[in-house]
Amino acid sequence: MRSWNEELDSQLVLTASESENYQRFLETRERMSEDERETLQEELKGLELEEARLVQELEEVDKNRERAAADLKAAQAETEMLDQHDRQFWRDYSQLKWQQLELHDELRSVENRLRHAQTQLDWLEKINVFSVTFEIGHSGPVGVINNFRLGCLPSVPVCWEEINAAWGQTALLLLALSNTIGLQFQRYRLVPCGDHSYLKSVRDDSIELPLFCTGRQGAFPNDKFDRAMDKFDRAMVAFLDCLQHFNKEAKKGESGLCLPHRIHVSKGLMEDPGGGGAFYSIRTHFNTEERWTKALKLMLVNFKWSLAWVSLRSSVRLVPQNC
Repeated sequence: MRSWNEELDSQLVLTASESENYQRFLETRERMSEDERETLQEELKGLELEEARLVQELEEVDKNRERAAADLKAAQAETEMLDQHDRQFWRDYSQLKWQQLELHDELRSVENRLRHAQTQLDWLEKINVFSVTFEIGHSGPVGVINNFRLGCLPSVPVCWEEINAAWGQTALLLLALSNTIGLQFQRYRLVPCGDHSYLKSVRDDSIELPLFCTGRQGAFPNDKFDRAMDKFDRAMVAFLDCLQHFNKEAKKGESGLCLPHRIHVSKGLMEDPGGGGAFYSIRTHFNTEERWTKALKLMLVNFKWSLAWVSLRSSVRLVPQNC
């Protein structure tokens, strides 16, 4: 555009010079012939027309230049806006990219936790809660539940605190087994409270039978009988009643439970078929430590069989769900 204006200016200067020349020619027209004057007149008119055309073209060029300047300004504004949009786009992109990386890391963390949880679940599904929670064994002639000895002997003294704790674990086990098969005891209600567990009568809520003893360490009431030991003996017999109730309910069906040692609740006895059909009293009154401890051990053996039966029953029920 600039070179075009310079060219027009040059043409105007040339035209002005030519106009002066024509003026001089007019001054000397008297000395020219008529034909020459007419020729010069025609040329002058043509130059005037050319000048008018060039002026019009110059005005048009100025208008175009103004429009071009306005378009340039608009284009620059649009470019600036596009630059701002581009910068905002990259800021948003960077932020979204950062969020994507954070979400990806979080997703990987969740996937790792899910795999760990699945592994734990697979491991837990293979474990029976009863076999993990309750461990029944023996320490020589004394039965043991969860590392607490249930019984005592002259050669194996066991404090009453440990025996009471063993009774608490045994009460908790029987309550858990009965809940597994949906059994509600008819005569007594078990209340496991650690080493101070007890039974309550279903018919008379005021009757409580303590399944614990407060005798001194190593003592066994052979010749001395008092009210506390009487309630303790009644509590153990009542406990046998609950165990027998569980046994009757668990025996139902084709895969019913069959305990190895019979229970005689009315007499408070445990029968040992493998020992020639001998009977052992669970009471302390008119009993010896050896026979009382043997009765408790036979009772724990029955519980061990009950645990195995419930574990097998639970695993059979889980098979269709896993399939």
